[in-house]
Amino acid sequence: MIEFSAVHKRYPGGYEALKGVSFTVADAELLFVTGHSGAGKSTLLKLIPVIERVNSGSVMVNGQNVSAMAARAIPFLRRNIGQIFQDQKLLYDRSVFDNVILPLNVTGVHPKEGAKRARAALDKVGLLKREKSNPIALSGGEQQRLAIARAIVNRPSILIADEPTANLDSQYAGEIVDLFVDFNRVGVTVMIATHDEQVIARASAKATTRSLTLTQGVLAP
Repeated sequence: MIEFSAVHKRYPGGYEALKGVSFTVADAELLFVTGHSGAGKSTLLKLIPVIERVNSGSVMVNGQNVSAMAARAIPFLRRNIGQIFQDQKLLYDRSVFDNVILPLNVTGVHPKEGAKRARAALDKVGLLKREKSNPIALSGGEQQRLAIARAIVNRPSILIADEPTANLDSQYAGEIVDLFVDFNRVGVTVMIATHDEQVIARASAKATTRSLTLTQGVLAP
C-alpha cells in the first residue's frame, strides 16, 4: 500500500509543486494521476522511489516511511518499484538485451537466471526478437516497451509511469496501456500520470481504475 499524508514539496526558489496532498493507493490498484502540465504529477511519482524528498508530511510504501529513509536503504526500496519516466535513460551503446538485464546484474542475480528473466520480460513486451538490436534502431513505441521491460524485470510489486504514451501514435499507445492492465491483473500496483483521456478510457474499459486530479499541486475534491 502507498499512503501520502499532508505532503508538501517545495523546490529551490519557492515553487510549491505539492501542497498538503493526502491519498492512499491499495495493493493491486490501477490508479491514474491526472492534471495539466506543471500540476505536480511527475513530482508526486518521484516521491515514491525517493528520487525527490518531501519538505513535510510523509510517504509510506508497504509500511515504510520512505520520506525519512536513509540513503543507503533507497536502492533496496527501488528493487520493488518499476519506474518509467519520460527520460527513459536507455543505454544506446548496449543491446536491447543488455539494457534489460542490467538491473539484475546490479542486484547480483545469477547470470543464467538473469538471462532467463530478461528474455521473459522482453517476450512480455513483444521485443524478444529484437534482443540483439541497439535501442537506436527501435521505433518510439518499441523504445517505450523496452523501458517497460527493464522496469518489470525485477518483478516489482509497484509500477509507476510518467506520461508513458506521450508522443506515441494511437496504436502504440493502446498497446502500452494494455501492458499496464496486464501487469495490474496479476497483482501489480500501477500508478500512471497522464493527461490523455483516451489512455484512461481504454484502461477503464478493461479493468477497475481510479483517478486523482492535481490542480496547481492540490488534489481536486
